Amino acid sequence: FDTPGNIVDAAVRALHEGYTHYTPANGLPALREAIAAEVSRTRGIDVHPDQVVVVPGGKPIMFYALLALCEAGDEVIYPNPGFPIYESMINFVGATPVPMKLSMEREFSFDPDEFRSLVTDRTRLIIINSPANPTGGVLSAQDLAVVAEIALERGIPVLSDEIYSQILYEGEFASIASIPGMERLTIILDGYSKTYAMTGWRAGYGVMPVELAQQFTKLMVNSNSCTAAFTQIAGIEALQGPQDSVRAMVEAFRRRRDLIVDGLNQIPGFRCLTPKGAFYAFPNIEGTGRSSQELADYLLQEAGVALLAGTCFGAYGEGFLRLSYANSEENIQRALDLIGEAVARLD
Repeated sequence: FDTPGNIVDAAVRALHEGYTHYTPANGLPALREAIAAEVSRTRGIDVHPDQVVVVPGGKPIMFYALLALCEAGDEVIYPNPGFPIYESMINFVGATPVPMKLSMEREFSFDPDEFRSLVTDRTRLIIINSPANPTGGVLSAQDLAVVAEIALERGIPVLSDEIYSQILYEGEFASIASIPGMERLTIILDGYSKTYAMTGWRAGYGVMPVELAQQFTKLMVNSNSCTAAFTQIAGIEALQGPQDSVRAMVEAFRRRRDLIVDGLNQIPGFRCLTPKGAFYAFPNIEGTGRSSQELADYLLQEAGVALLAGTCFGAYGEGFLRLSYANSEENIQRALDLIGEAVARLD
């Protein structure tokens, strides 16, 4: 999808109006006010602009959270299979990654008892992602309550990656920040890349307690200085302008999701759940008798279809592949045909 025209036009006007210089490190006040209003409305909590830090993309919020809260000897619980940057950044800051297994049997949620067993006196941060990359899974209200119970009991901050919050196919989005008491422990990561097709604009933000926002702002000062000014003006338009394009995009993703899931489940050796959010299918391919990486390499070489081995997203991704359906229905059907033909040729 292309970035909606009204957002592009807002950026072009901003460039002509001189938004080409530095801004406050934590973002333009008007944008932080717009974000605070949006998060207050969608999460049902009171957010002040001083709790908002605008950053170039979503990853800085992950990085800053780990830099600010963790060091060698600390432990961080994170979803596995999950976005690979969680684990790599945990390792980068010298902390110990503690994988929280997401299983197909639980529709890519976690076992509550297993989660509780992972928490120790050294746990300094819990990372969750819902809707999730790579599984398309969505954490239920009960799942969030389990995490919140532990976080509140032990005073452990939670980094809640909510970048796919508006790409949801059933039910209402639920944020752990909405649970009473969790607003003082939650770092919300959100942005524009997925909802508004702005991946190349590098526009994201975090919402967190004020004292932590001050530390994140210091990290911005010492790394990126600020997010591009005209991009921030585009961000205001994205939040406050028409949302028709978002609704249309989600419906298009729904059609593509149904197409790819139905097609994958017709391929011998493949089993695929229907994702509840995001735009990824995560089929189990154990029935093919091949490892994730072997099959991914085979399909690239023999079928010309690029996808990712589940192990790119952690050890618990073995036995799975990740396919993005951020593509046309025509291309998705062609890919399904090629995968099916290639799998049929396996020994």
